Amino acid sequence: MKRLIGPIAGLWIVGIVLVSSTDAGAQWLRRDRQNSEQAAWSNGMQAPRRMIDAPTAGTLDRGSFDTELRAFSHGGMLGILQVGITNHWQIGLSYGGTEMISSTNPNWNPRMQFLTKIQLLSESMTFPAVAIGFEEQGFGPWNDSLNRYEAKSKGFYAAVSKGYQSASFTSSLHGGVNYSREDSDDDDINFFVGADMRFNTNLGTVVEYDFGLNDNRSPNSLGRGRGYLNAGVRWTLLQRLQMEASLKDLLANRRSTKTVGRELRIIYVEKF
Repeated sequence: MKRLIGPIAGLWIVGIVLVSSTDAGAQWLRRDRQNSEQAAWSNGMQAPRRMIDAPTAGTLDRGSFDTELRAFSHGGMLGILQVGITNHWQIGLSYGGTEMISSTNPNWNPRMQFLTKIQLLSESMTFPAVAIGFEEQGFGPWNDSLNRYEAKSKGFYAAVSKGYQSASFTSSLHGGVNYSREDSDDDDINFFVGADMRFNTNLGTVVEYDFGLNDNRSPNSLGRGRGYLNAGVRWTLLQRLQMEASLKDLLANRRSTKTVGRELRIIYVEKF
């Protein structure tokens, strides 16, 4: 599988160059953006850019930024900052560690991590949004001996998302494929799916399933082969501020799991 890294990275870079650097690609994107004004997420509310751990095909609007603070097990805290460079391209940085809320010294992650996503196709009434991206940031504590996060980073990925709207709620379906660079224990290609729903009461739900195909093969893999099922509840306090409480690994796929994991997340979006 490692021999595929070069071709995957090459295709990913070629996609960015073709879409963001050519006049024809830029004109096509602008035209498709205009055609998608009636899509479910075009009512002034930015499309979701992440389910819980897995990315969606949504991107930030140009000139806006997204700050995320996540609290997880072992006194862990993770901060993510992402910026919309264009309506179709966002970049970001993340950093965190464990024992942040503790009486011991913090155990910082080994380095700051990089994230980027480019939307190749905007959502329309007929077609889903399509995006490719790269994420070095995994979730949960960092494991020094295995050189990976508890939940592997997505690495190179492609995602699709389609939104739906009714009088009482807005929802969207998501899916994707990824190849993580945290591949010393298992280097298979992986898949993920999920859905979210927001009600007019400003409450919403989200569920995602990571097949865990890249975390179930070797003795050093953390998974049992059941995949990772996560679910959460979101509360939109303001148009730009959300809080989320999530339950992680509901299928007890992780071998070290003794109970369901619990996380809190705060997301704030603002424009420059």
